[in-house]
Amino acid sequence: MMAKKNFVCHEKRQSINEIVGWKPPVFHQASECYVSLSAFDPARGTFRVKKFMLDHVKGKRLQRQYGEALIKRLTEKLMQGWNPWIELAHPMEYTAFDEVCERYREYLLKLLKEGHMREETVASYTSRLKMLENWKVREKVNLFYTYQFDKQMVSRFLDYVFIDRNNTMRTRNNYLLWVKVFCKYLTERGYVPSDPSAMFHNVNPKGMKGKDRDVIPDDVLQELHDWLTEHNRHFLLACYILHYCLVRPHEMSFLKVGDFSVKRQTLFLHGDTTKNHNDAVITVPNQVLRLMIDLGVFKCPGGYYLFSNGFMPGRERCSEKQFRDYWTRHVRKSLNLSDRYKFYSLKDTGITNMLRANTDILTVRDQARHSSILITDIYTPKDIKDANRLLLEYKGVL
Repeated sequence: MMAKKNFVCHEKRQSINEIVGWKPPVFHQASECYVSLSAFDPARGTFRVKKFMLDHVKGKRLQRQYGEALIKRLTEKLMQGWNPWIELAHPMEYTAFDEVCERYREYLLKLLKEGHMREETVASYTSRLKMLENWKVREKVNLFYTYQFDKQMVSRFLDYVFIDRNNTMRTRNNYLLWVKVFCKYLTERGYVPSDPSAMFHNVNPKGMKGKDRDVIPDDVLQELHDWLTEHNRHFLLACYILHYCLVRPHEMSFLKVGDFSVKRQTLFLHGDTTKNHNDAVITVPNQVLRLMIDLGVFKCPGGYYLFSNGFMPGRERCSEKQFRDYWTRHVRKSLNLSDRYKFYSLKDTGITNMLRANTDILTVRDQARHSSILITDIYTPKDIKDANRLLLEYKGVL
């Protein structure tokens, strides 16, 4: 019975040790000068004493001063979750979280420079990273070392995005998508022992659609045309190229005057800037070409970017962000547009209206550079999906 009682007491002491974790550092100055601390070693299941020798410091007074400063630093680290024994076994998990965030930011910029990640994606990821860093500071979150970024921390951050900031579930899901990418980066490099985001999933409320934008109706398109004709014809050209040529905003930011052929009425897209990394030649409708001529675009050098500063041709390439910013800050505000009418909606609307105008679906597919007719067919309005007249009178042998 005595042995059993001792065993139970030992188990209780071990559980208490795991909770306590450490004991305050102590200064020693006798035959040897050092600072010692006791910390629970999970690998051995018991407390262990670690010494920090100060014999290299000459003079008892200087040793005491150095020892007191060291005790203060060690105590602060212990209170932040540091454990000397875990650090020895898993050193990367004790990398400062702020340092890892900076490394991750540099990693994203390197991916962008090497062409492995789109500019828009890098901007989105760095924005979400900044939100995480701001949350950590504003809420005084105990997140000093990377191992502390666990599933409870992920849950708290997602709740902050969704509840405290009063964002939509779609926004929360977008942040979760980024968190999973960030956690993959941390896990692969040993900054965290396991993926803390693995248990989290997107929440899709009933009625939530796949896209957060709508096709723009004809009356709104006319209003948009009239307003831009009066206020910014160069941005109207950007809308034309998205709507009629179906060129994506990222691709538009790389367009140069020399990519257009007036004689053939075509636009050449270079594979190193397209979504599928393939070269392509697409048609430039008369309406687009006439506006380009009216704006004097072809009087500019062929090496000029079509949409430089102020959406006018120039030497400097501007980010695709300028299109969204102008749409949000000026177009949407001035015309009082719905939030679901986005700049990119012009592309969806262009495809839909081409199909509604009985344009051959193969032609639309090629102009949009879709990989399959099935993708193009998604944009076909339900009210024009009638029976195929070629099949109505068909009669087989049977």
